[in-house]
Amino acid sequence: MDHKPKVAFVCVHNSCRSQIAEALGRHLAADVFDSYSAGTETKPRINPDAVRLMKEIYGIDMEQTQRSKLLSELPPVDVVVTMGCNVQCPALPCRRREDWGLEDPTGQSDEVFRAVIARIEARVLALKADLQAGTQIPAAL
Repeated sequence: MDHKPKVAFVCVHNSCRSQIAEALGRHLAADVFDSYSAGTETKPRINPDAVRLMKEIYGIDMEQTQRSKLLSELPPVDVVVTMGCNVQCPALPCRRREDWGLEDPTGQSDEVFRAVIARIEARVLALKADLQAGTQIPAAL
């Protein structure tokens, strides 16, 4: 590919799972793809449990580097990853789309949050490997 792919992690509220994915994409895969997140609605702040645990586990302060954003604020993207919205997931034009089917940990224990964060980390690393191989995004039509 001629450019670094842009990956959008999307969910309805852009306040928890998609924010974690954006942060981990920036932290673990910035050399391979640019990470963004957004939703069809926003929340006034990122989920405080997600913020706390991401600081604790990775030293990432999402409140300093991220905010809840709408889909309309994103640049054109190559890859859209939906989190598993359990409702109508947001649609966004792209060349590759996948759904990670992640449980929303909002309001649950730290153990549940940590498990979801670990799944997101594994998926970000797998996506990085796919994109690094350079064969996973179809050419533009």
